[in-house]
Amino acid sequence: MFDFLEGYDLLGAFWVTVKLAVFSGIGSLVLGTILAAMRVSPVPLMRGFATVYVNVVRNIPLTVIIVFASLGLADVFGITLGAADDFDALSFRLAILGLTAYTAAFVCEAIRSGINTVPVGQAEAARAIGLNFTQVLSLIVLPQAFRSVIGPLTNVLIALTKNTTVAAAIGVAEAALLMKEMIENESQLILISAIFAFGFVVLTLPTGLILGWVGKRVAVKR
Repeated sequence: MFDFLEGYDLLGAFWVTVKLAVFSGIGSLVLGTILAAMRVSPVPLMRGFATVYVNVVRNIPLTVIIVFASLGLADVFGITLGAADDFDALSFRLAILGLTAYTAAFVCEAIRSGINTVPVGQAEAARAIGLNFTQVLSLIVLPQAFRSVIGPLTNVLIALTKNTTVAAAIGVAEAALLMKEMIENESQLILISAIFAFGFVVLTLPTGLILGWVGKRVAVKR
């Protein structure tokens, strides 16, 4: 029944999907945190930049961002990210860049919602004892904000894992590209679809369950 799978690197394709999700998740968490800090910054220019970035990027289709990363950055501007002679490595890195830039906008809003749950009095008390904005944010506000938004961040991570399929548009050899190849070459359409659907459930369901449990354990008690 599954003889047609011979000759296809199914596990390798899903491993590329995992790497895309992990690297993009780390990058978007870092960039999203920076953007969230900018959105609550007392500096108007920083607030304005972060607001424009979030509102513009999250309303652009991910496919457009991924294709721009390939055709715009690589082909037009010659940005190769250190992989000028390796098409697969270049596509992989550009896909991470596009996924990070896109997902960071949603991470930013999730973290900002967590920042808004921290009582204002705590920040005022911290400033009263001489802490500056960066210290207040890093020592008082963000630790509590992260604990309160593990659930929303989990949803963003799950969405990111599924969004990695868009990387197939620029030739990244992940699960969606292999699925397309198998559908073109094999006649087992329903079985192929079921296999890849099951693969993504295996990737995302444990993530949701584990992080959901963590979120309940570390939730801030008000």
